[in-house]
Amino acid sequence: MLTEKYFASISGPPIANNTAIAKDIGIYEHTLHPSHSTTSTFKKSSVPRNSLAVSETHVFAAQDDKSTVHVYSRAKGNQESTVTFQERIRSVAFCDDVLVLGTAEGRVIVWEICTGRQVTTPACHVQAVTCIASTPYHLLTGSDDSNVHVWDLPRLLELDPTIEHEPEKTLSNHRAAVVSIAISQSTNADTNMCVTAGKDRSCIIWNYQTGTALRTLLFPANPTSLCLDPCARAIYVSSDDGSIFAVDMFSEKALLGPQSIEAVSSVVQVASAFGSAPQEAGPASCLAVSYDGTTLLSGHNKGQILRWDLSTRADSTQIASLNASITNLIFESPLPRTKSTQVTTVVKPFLGSRNYNFTAQLVTDLAEESRFEKMLNGKGFATGELESAIQALQQPHADSSGDSELKKENEALWDIINEQRALQKKTLERYAEAKAANT
Repeated sequence: MLTEKYFASISGPPIANNTAIAKDIGIYEHTLHPSHSTTSTFKKSSVPRNSLAVSETHVFAAQDDKSTVHVYSRAKGNQESTVTFQERIRSVAFCDDVLVLGTAEGRVIVWEICTGRQVTTPACHVQAVTCIASTPYHLLTGSDDSNVHVWDLPRLLELDPTIEHEPEKTLSNHRAAVVSIAISQSTNADTNMCVTAGKDRSCIIWNYQTGTALRTLLFPANPTSLCLDPCARAIYVSSDDGSIFAVDMFSEKALLGPQSIEAVSSVVQVASAFGSAPQEAGPASCLAVSYDGTTLLSGHNKGQILRWDLSTRADSTQIASLNASITNLIFESPLPRTKSTQVTTVVKPFLGSRNYNFTAQLVTDLAEESRFEKMLNGKGFATGELESAIQALQQPHADSSGDSELKKENEALWDIINEQRALQKKTLERYAEAKAANT
């Protein structure tokens, strides 16, 4: 079984005088499998919803109603630095050594943590940016103004200062504030799907690259958070009345795809809840689903973290109590991507144009891997060796050019041998004639 870890953050004062829980801890790293335990903690943070981001080496936490972001080193287990911006930070997301921040004034800040380069967009949102979701190519920002903007991330990172930073598209079907966004990691333009939740009691499934609303889901209460199954097969939604909903998109009554029997424009009413949070826990403020798709975690306003078994649909079990409102739950991928560099120290952001120094540690050799290393580190026979063997089998038994050269050499040797034999025969004949004459 793979070891799965997740991060949880809290905000606000302690709920009770519990001496067993340290008062100054704001972020927890937990191990879910094979047994639940606390791996590490990070102090002095009060993190609002959608304001926690985690990389392989660092943890980034925006502070409640402030313009600062705390940066923690996972290797050292302490706070590495405090970064202050010009506006209050309301949301945070991390994507491939780039930290994206949404401000209370409706701007998007892109910070390259290896160079310190900072790009700030105009206030394209009228109100605060409340949630952010990203892929390596796109950025989605939701706001209190009920709009969702789709950004081209490589364009935001362009070095040309004359490029205007404007969203590619605006998804504007919501009628109230957008509170949560979940996005699939597909790279196919036809299946680039995201789900947005708003305070208008709806969740909308989009093809965000085309800007098409694929389906609208209505709930009995306002959604507070949502997350997608790792394979984008189901949506899990929590609401402010304590309910937890599970919406299967490709069941017998499929919501999407060619087997869908309803028109795209039709609205689907979601009435039955997958589960209900206990009264002592309160409504769920955040959700996260494990990478194997079997476990759903919910964080609650009264400090509990509940675990829901998606395979059996059994009642929830409490796995942790942090004595403060849970604001963020983030699973760490058990299969991290292979990278040639690793961030050791985060470079603080700066404004203005100047030369940038890329600060990172090399984790791979610069020289090309040798044939022997490829064979040694490979599983089974290397692909190149198999291809060479197949090509050798498909070729004739021997090389015709080599045969002709060998034949010429053999003919030359036989000529020499025949000349020696003729010379030997002539010599023997003369010897015999001389011997006969003497007798």
